[in-house]
Amino acid sequence: MSERDYPGDKDDVEVPVFEASPLSRSEYITTLVHFYRGEVFRSTHWRIRLDNTTNWAILSVMGLVTFSLGEPSHSHVGILAGMVLVFTFLGIEARRFRFFDVWRSRVRIVEENFFGPILRRDLRSPVEKWGMLVAEDLLHPRFRITFHQALRARLIRNYGVLFALLLASWLVKLLINPGLPGGLETPFLKRMALGPVPWWVAAMFVTGIYLYLVGILVLVPTISSPEQAYWGRERDERASHVDI
Repeated sequence: MSERDYPGDKDDVEVPVFEASPLSRSEYITTLVHFYRGEVFRSTHWRIRLDNTTNWAILSVMGLVTFSLGEPSHSHVGILAGMVLVFTFLGIEARRFRFFDVWRSRVRIVEENFFGPILRRDLRSPVEKWGMLVAEDLLHPRFRITFHQALRARLIRNYGVLFALLLASWLVKLLINPGLPGGLETPFLKRMALGPVPWWVAAMFVTGIYLYLVGILVLVPTISSPEQAYWGRERDERASHVDI
């Protein structure tokens, strides 16, 4: 008996080549639907993480402002600590927003080029070779917005109100509690002092934080709307080239 007569000989079995095998319509649709569900899940997961960070910031601001304004004897250091906490949460949320934007962008590409044409009963996709765009993004993923653009987006969306509340609370705290133990009145600037720490340290600290925030709002490139920033502009770019 020769080697080819043995059952199960690998030469008797035709092994299909994946790259050379045609992809059926049902296989394509099934794969794309599962891919879409996975991207929606990741987008939703990072959306929840964004909300959690915002909730932490709101709770911190409410607690520290209430404590500082609750008693005249309480120092305004609690409000300054709140500024540090909220600034930290803003940085964390900006990082999370960049990841969220990646998943959301992929979801939108599939929605507008696959599900949209099906629902319109017009199978022409708005963007030519959109599947190549998604594949390129999967093979070579990258952030679509910079860290400072993410900071600006979250600052306008949520954190601007929190920083404004902290600044107003800090000024109110200094105005409504002008006295020192023993009934001694002090100038407004000297009320910023924190024990042995001179007043100008606190003033420079607050001024530095808010100048940085204003710089982000003024200097970072502006966008007309989230839709234009993340979908409309990309649509024009995708129509001209594939490299994303």
